[in-house]
Amino acid sequence: MVNTEAFIQRLEKILDYYQLTASAFADRINVQRSSISHLLTGRNKPSLEFVLKVVKSFPEVNLYWLLNGKGRFPQEKQVAALPKEEKAIPSNTSVDSVKEIEKIIFFYTDGSFRIYKDKSDKPSH
Repeated sequence: MVNTEAFIQRLEKILDYYQLTASAFADRINVQRSSISHLLTGRNKPSLEFVLKVVKSFPEVNLYWLLNGKGRFPQEKQVAALPKEEKAIPSNTSVDSVKEIEKIIFFYTDGSFRIYKDKSDKPSH
């Protein structure tokens, strides 16, 4: 069971982090403004639908942290690591049919990006 008082504190921390009013927060996660007001005053408990909308709308919010207070907020963004070594081509695959990767580009939500061209290149920003 979720501790409602602690949940409210974590919800307020999210509002502060994103510098949102309760109304703007409600609009962003597409719930009625009165729902946020009722949650913040302790009148209502958060529904599963509400919690999932928060986590979906704010990727830095970790579900486990929001529900239980364990973990970190904001959570660190996970970036997939590039393979450290090349894999052998299966013997039943002809060399001509293997396509080579020219470059990989990661686009981040803040508008920045990182390009990887090959193992010897350092990432560019």
